[in-house]
Formats: sequence, C-alpha cells, structure tokens
Amino acid sequence: MLRPQAVLAVVLSYALSLMPLYGSPAPVIGTVTSATSARVGATSASVGSTVFGGDFLSTEKNGSIQVRAGAARLMLSGASSATLATREGTPSATLLSGTAVFSTAGAKAFVLHAAKADIRPKTDEPTVGQVTYVNDKELRVRSTRGTLAITVEDDTQFVAEGMAYRVILDPDEYYAREAAGQGPQGAGTKGRKEPRRAGRSRFLLIAIAVVSVATGIVAYEAWVSPDGSHGP
Repeated sequence: MLRPQAVLAVVLSYALSLMPLYGSPAPVIGTVTSATSARVGATSASVGSTVFGGDFLSTEKNGSIQVRAGAARLMLSGASSATLATREGTPSATLLSGTAVFSTAGAKAFVLHAAKADIRPKTDEPTVGQVTYVNDKELRVRSTRGTLAITVEDDTQFVAEGMAYRVILDPDEYYAREAAGQGPQGAGTKGRKEPRRAGRSRFLLIAIAVVSVATGIVAYEAWVSPDGSHGP
C-alpha cells in the first residue's frame, strides 16, 4: 500500500512534468469597455469581456473597440487590428493595421509597438497618443497630450504635445528617393519640410499637418478628463 507522501510526490512530479508542455496561462491584459463591429479573435467583442496576452483585436470599417489595461486605455478605430501582450509586466499592443489611440498617466503604463518602433509616454504626466500604421516603413504619430517617446533600436526621438509626424523607418531608402528627385511619398504632408534628424538616425521625423484620421478619436479624447483620469 502506498503512503500518502508517496502518492503526493507522484502527483507533484506529474504536474511539474506537464508545465513545459502546456505552458503558463496567458496573462490578463484588461477589459473591453466599448465595442462596435469589433472582434476578439474570431468572436464578436462584448463590453465587460476580459482580454488576454496573445489576443487579436480587429474592427470593421466603421467599427471601434476600447480596452482598459491597468492605468492605460487603448482604442482601435475602424479597419484596424492589433495583438495584445505584456512585456516585463507592462501591458502592450502591436498595431498591425489602421489607427490606434492610447492614453496613460504613467511612463511605464503602456507601450505600443508598430513595425520596428516602440511608442510610449515620455513621462508620468497624462498622455494621449495616436499612431497610424501606413506600412512597415512608415507610421504617422501624433501627440494630443503630453510628450511621446519613439524608439527604434538604440535611437529615441520625441513628439511634443500638439505635434504630428511621418515616421520614416528606412532613412536610406528615403534619401535615395530624394536623391532621385522623387520627393517624399504619402499624402498629408504640409509643404516640403526637412527631417528633424539625419545622419545615423534609425528613423526620421517629418512634420505634417495635425489631423485626426480616425472616426471616434475626438470622442475618445474628450472622454479623457483634464487630470488624465478616465470616465466610467
């Protein structure tokens, strides 16, 4: 007859052997607070549902979805998609298409990845940022409130409050195009403005007109109170 201690040891050994096989459960990222014509994975998004690391969010042309993730809030506008994750305990999202808006009240509360760039608040002051994925070599980044930090590898540049930029992620190609006399591509430029930085920068910032390109962004920004807190 087996002793209870022996049985317990066998059970624990079996459980530990299964952990590498099945892995740890996906971390909870937050809660859906608003959803219209949106999906989490293959399922229609619903208010109050929990989202996890690895979840894929998507919206239809006229849809939107908002997620509360700790001290941050993320919104995807129409025809947008992103995946959720955490990095060292910090909620994050990777923008794959369309436009995302996020608000935070802490520099380490949230980070948005897009192509090879990381966009986050520079300080703990209330911050609202808007990022549009154009392609894997260009983003549009706007700061409505606070200052955003954009990092590509070891290069970090900043977007001050009220400013908007084309973010060129392949400077060599950009300069080659300029040398060929083709000029910068993409609509929304306001005249021919020189990049903020050149040389060995990993990316370029080119100022553009400040225009909200996503339906629902005005309402979203109005929902963020002056002290940076969020409504119900």
